[in-house]
Amino acid sequence: MKVVLNFITILFLLFFSLQANAQLRKPSDRKASTETRALFYSMQRLQDTGIVFGHHDDTAYGMGWRFEHGRSDVKSVTGSYPAIYGWDLAKIEHDSINDINGIPFKLQKQLVQEAYGRGGINTYCWHMDNPVNGKTAWDTSQHTIKELLSGGSCHGVYKSWLDKAAIYLDSLKGPNGEAIPILFRPFHELTGNWFWWCKNTSSPQEFKKLWKFTVRYLRKKKKLHNLLIVYSTADFESEKEFLERYPGDKYVDFIGFDNYCYKSITDYQANLDKRLAIVDTIATKHRKVACLPETGYEQIPSANWWTNVLLPTLSKHKLSYVMAWRNGRTDHYYVPYPGQVSADDFIRFYNSPLMIFQNRLTPLNVYGKLGK
Repeated sequence: MKVVLNFITILFLLFFSLQANAQLRKPSDRKASTETRALFYSMQRLQDTGIVFGHHDDTAYGMGWRFEHGRSDVKSVTGSYPAIYGWDLAKIEHDSINDINGIPFKLQKQLVQEAYGRGGINTYCWHMDNPVNGKTAWDTSQHTIKELLSGGSCHGVYKSWLDKAAIYLDSLKGPNGEAIPILFRPFHELTGNWFWWCKNTSSPQEFKKLWKFTVRYLRKKKKLHNLLIVYSTADFESEKEFLERYPGDKYVDFIGFDNYCYKSITDYQANLDKRLAIVDTIATKHRKVACLPETGYEQIPSANWWTNVLLPTLSKHKLSYVMAWRNGRTDHYYVPYPGQVSADDFIRFYNSPLMIFQNRLTPLNVYGKLGK
């Protein structure tokens, strides 16, 4: 009788395990690597546990320091690294030895590998220079996108830049030679008007064509199967506006938007709450994973911003991760350093059961057991 009961228990657990797995979204890349697939499944399961916290360029530099091994402003305040590490591909297109923020790509690669080694998650944006005229990503003087499409005057240039990025991304390997999974966030803030890929320089159809070409090229031509694709807008006021340039479910894994706090904390909180609710709905309909790829309050002048503004707003929604922007200068930083006015509140934010930093993520083995 005992054996029968044990067998029934095993069948019961197996049934519910299979049911839970059936609810998981599959990566949009059918050939996603084992580790990439595991990460994607893990991040979905973690949504029922909390929200993974990240910081851009976290271990490369911070307030009053640069390129000091093992250092992190987040760690200096909380005792833990963040769980997501943001990076930029910008300048790889010119064979530069440094990225847009002056980090040597050789060092950046090392920091990516170290983050992966401790069980952390890496994400990349790309402030790519304008391929038509070589000016910065912020050059909106031309109708750039149409020139990058097949038949356009700079289609070849654009492919050559993708080739350079692909070589670098392919070089990001783990200790056993496996490709390190990357949350790849191309053409971020696409609903704004400040980058050459934004809505003021292209039609929705042109933008969708470029997105699809880019993802297909990296997957099929360059054989990169370690990328989880993040569709990240800027401002939007409706589901229709958010999806106007959406390239389709086959080319996206995560959906989200960048949202910053400026002078009015009240406006920030209201807009963030409204947009997260819209993304919640879209994520459910399209079977994608919601996120907040960039946010923050420059210089964080409010002593309780983390737990009185950000945390209660995030707690109302089902998010996989949130990432604060970089600590670049004394007048341009988004997480506190020791002694900063919001440092004590950031510790309370870190201690919230909702937030997942590196110390909570590492034991979960998001690239292995949890993802299987």
